Amino acid sequence: MIDELDVAFEEDAEPGDAKGGDRARKGRGRSAIALFLTLLLFAVLGGGVYFGYTKVAGFFVAADYDGLGTGPVEVTIPKSASITEIGNELVKADVVKSTKAFVEATEAEPRSKNIQSGTYVLRRQMAAKHAVTQLLDPNTRLSKGVTIPEGKTAKQTYDLLAKGTGIPAADFEAAAKDPAALGVPDWWFTRGDNKAVAKSAEGFLFPDTYEFDPKANATQILKAMVDRFLTVTGEVSFADEVQRNVRVSPYEALIVASLAQAEAGNAEDLPKVARVAYNRAYKKKMPLQFDVTTNYWLELNGKKAKHSGKLTEAEMNDPKNPYNSETVVGLPVGPINSPGRAALTGAMKPPDAPWLFFVAVDKEGRSAFAATDAEHEKNKQKACDNGIPLSDC
Repeated sequence: MIDELDVAFEEDAEPGDAKGGDRARKGRGRSAIALFLTLLLFAVLGGGVYFGYTKVAGFFVAADYDGLGTGPVEVTIPKSASITEIGNELVKADVVKSTKAFVEATEAEPRSKNIQSGTYVLRRQMAAKHAVTQLLDPNTRLSKGVTIPEGKTAKQTYDLLAKGTGIPAADFEAAAKDPAALGVPDWWFTRGDNKAVAKSAEGFLFPDTYEFDPKANATQILKAMVDRFLTVTGEVSFADEVQRNVRVSPYEALIVASLAQAEAGNAEDLPKVARVAYNRAYKKKMPLQFDVTTNYWLELNGKKAKHSGKLTEAEMNDPKNPYNSETVVGLPVGPINSPGRAALTGAMKPPDAPWLFFVAVDKEGRSAFAATDAEHEKNKQKACDNGIPLSDC
């Protein structure tokens, strides 16, 4: 082609020359061919550039579906999932065509940061922007979440789960009878003080906000809570740390964590209450005298908890109560509630102090700690002066 273009543009012959006329005519023909070939070349090059551009542009334009989608599909968004992780879940369910399209759609919608975990009814093959709209619509969310606060007993937890899921509390009680079936390792029920063990789910149902599958049964729900307990205790190395720092079994430390969770009025006092429990149970070999253990026994027997000052001698000294800490030395037979992460950490690393007593001294729940009776009496007087209703006031 280049040779022909070169020839085509050679100088034409003189007009009067016959042979030159022939050459002129041939030159004009070649010029036309050259022009045609040049235009063709530009067309091919232009088409190639356009084709290449569309191909390259395809790498930057996110693949997306059009419209509102087709059939319904349930999608569960995990707790604390990022926008990208949510997009991945939607791609798996064929709700959106690409994670990139979903991410771009959330960037265009400021409310996207409010997308919550849970199970949603969406539609397959939706445009990403419509998927975002649906995720922000509370009517598409099947599960609303169930929150179990720290310090709730297993019985209280079953009632909260029943209210949040519609599954009868009796189903949870039945499922909890076999902790091993829920995933609690048998080694957790080991004590170093040779005292009896209450093999139950109490203490292992970690307090948190859960998004359960709407189709989950009682056993599956409790398994999820036990799994969360094992995850958290694993993250803080609870079992290893309590044996290293406090020299007790993980189960005994779990009991202490539950006692601190019930007795402490704020997070700051959790490790301090744990220290009192360890000192009384192991160093001084004296009863804990924690009224919360009496109230726990009352609840197990279908009775209401009472303020400390209203507990009777018969209730506090009940010989049938395996959780008796008024007259029995050492820790009770098991945990009395579900302690949270802070309580577990407090029982794992309590401060080194000689405290044997504590009492709430203000209406914000702060406690004062003492190592002697005399110090404790001063703290009780301080509580009375601050309007705290003690039996001694």
